[in-house]
Amino acid sequence: MAESPAGAGPDVLVAGAGPVGLTVAHELARRGVAVRVIDRAPGPAVTSRALAVHARTLEICEQMGVLPSLLPRGRKVEHFTMHLRGRTLIRFDTDYSAMPTRHPFSLMVDQVVTEQVLRERLSALGVEVEWGLGLDSFDRYEDHVDARLTRTDDSAETLSVPWLVGTDGAHSTVRKSLGLRLVGDATETWLNADAEIDADLPADSNHLLHTGAGTLLLVPFPEPAKWRVIDTQDIADADEPEVVRDRLAHKISVALGRPVKVSRPTWISVFTVQQRMITNMRVGRCLVAGDAAHVHSPASGQGMNAGIQDGYNLAWKLADVVRGLAEERLLDSYSAERVPIGERLLGSTRLATALVTLRNALGPYLLPVGLGTVNAVKPLKRKLERKMIRGFCGLTIEYPTSPISVTDPPPSGTYKRGPAPGQRVGCTADDRRDHAGWDALCEELADPRWTLLVTAGPDRSRTGDLLDRVEHRYGRAVSIRGVRDAPDDDTRSLPDPRRVLRRDLGLGEGGYLLIRPDGYLAAKGDLTGWDHVRHVLGSVGLTGAERLPTPLVHTPVDEARDQNG
Repeated sequence: MAESPAGAGPDVLVAGAGPVGLTVAHELARRGVAVRVIDRAPGPAVTSRALAVHARTLEICEQMGVLPSLLPRGRKVEHFTMHLRGRTLIRFDTDYSAMPTRHPFSLMVDQVVTEQVLRERLSALGVEVEWGLGLDSFDRYEDHVDARLTRTDDSAETLSVPWLVGTDGAHSTVRKSLGLRLVGDATETWLNADAEIDADLPADSNHLLHTGAGTLLLVPFPEPAKWRVIDTQDIADADEPEVVRDRLAHKISVALGRPVKVSRPTWISVFTVQQRMITNMRVGRCLVAGDAAHVHSPASGQGMNAGIQDGYNLAWKLADVVRGLAEERLLDSYSAERVPIGERLLGSTRLATALVTLRNALGPYLLPVGLGTVNAVKPLKRKLERKMIRGFCGLTIEYPTSPISVTDPPPSGTYKRGPAPGQRVGCTADDRRDHAGWDALCEELADPRWTLLVTAGPDRSRTGDLLDRVEHRYGRAVSIRGVRDAPDDDTRSLPDPRRVLRRDLGLGEGGYLLIRPDGYLAAKGDLTGWDHVRHVLGSVGLTGAERLPTPLVHTPVDEARDQNG
């Protein structure tokens, strides 16, 4: 086996070029960090996998600048319909009223397409995926990692990198080499099949079909008449497409009470439903994300979404550390924030799995009665709709106990309104359209830096001097914006003419909000002076120094607004 000599590598090596690795690489490159992405597969995936992109992930895609390319290629799904022996038992609608978002829906788009969009955006930043090149092994040191890479032609390469990120899936080489063990269980074995179905079903809904002996879950593709069918009962003859087609056609016909035609499946997969996670996502200079850190039931479409959210949470923190903008302790917040989220998802996906399978023998008799009551009692139905959405949309994720959520002293007075440290900063599409302050802030959130929002208070000149000082010291890490009633000559001005933004955020006169690069609030309170600002920024790990003057890529989000309607 030919092996090239060891050499210096980029700042970060990402092992795995799925949606999680591509997210990490994109956000590192967008912040000027040298990154290399490898994958042992010979090329991009061509078979179906994840379909759903949920609301919080859509917000992330908007901040990354990839949403305009993704939205037109997907299908919005806003309902969940249950069927039993020819009867439509109930159609649940989506209710995001308690979770303001500009994207109140799930987007059904093939993971192949999602990855293609991310690769194209990454390529535009000058980074290409290196296919047929896998991580074979690595040695860890206090300040770097020596990685050994192998190619499909058996040639090898060694390189030294400061940081290694493992996004290499459920069988992760990085996780196993670090001795991180997945804990949990495996409960079900299901069959996936992608096929065209002539059933006259609304394509803006997922459909749960109870056949009497089991259930099928139908998820729409963007293409007309194409569906992902998840069979929770029969997995036999998975290598016989015609047998699977006939079986699915019979089951769907029974559930809908009418003859249904099913095409020969273009893809069939039998898989074990696993609910497993690790309890630490960082060991020194090595970090893991996505399926390398946690695997979930596909019942509520959490796997890819949780992975992208992992990658987005990690990348900006790692970039700040690599660029010398933050102390390494900032990375401690990655595992501290994301491990509890993985644990919480195990609970919600177990519940979703139980609901999808509906194995109770009395189900066919109890379902019509129970759901009939729900349909008749509208407040109960709305309550269930809100609870269902909260379980998978990702919008309720919070980090109140994170090391970088500054809650001392706790917000008081006006600052009790709006989000608290650790909570997401979000608004509806109507808020953005109708209020200039929210529109300006949505644009601001596409900036890769932290955002410091301030109001002038009684002494505007004193506040301006303070902002000059903050910008001079921290400007490479933090975007400083003064919230005003109207635009002025200061380019840092963020206009909020009707004060709606300040009201909704709980931002009082002479106050500040510090928003993280991922759109979560880090701190809020009164702007008392330079020492206070320096204390707050230091509390989240920011140093105010930079190793290299690397460029940032600010991705405007106007196109996403136009296409999101």
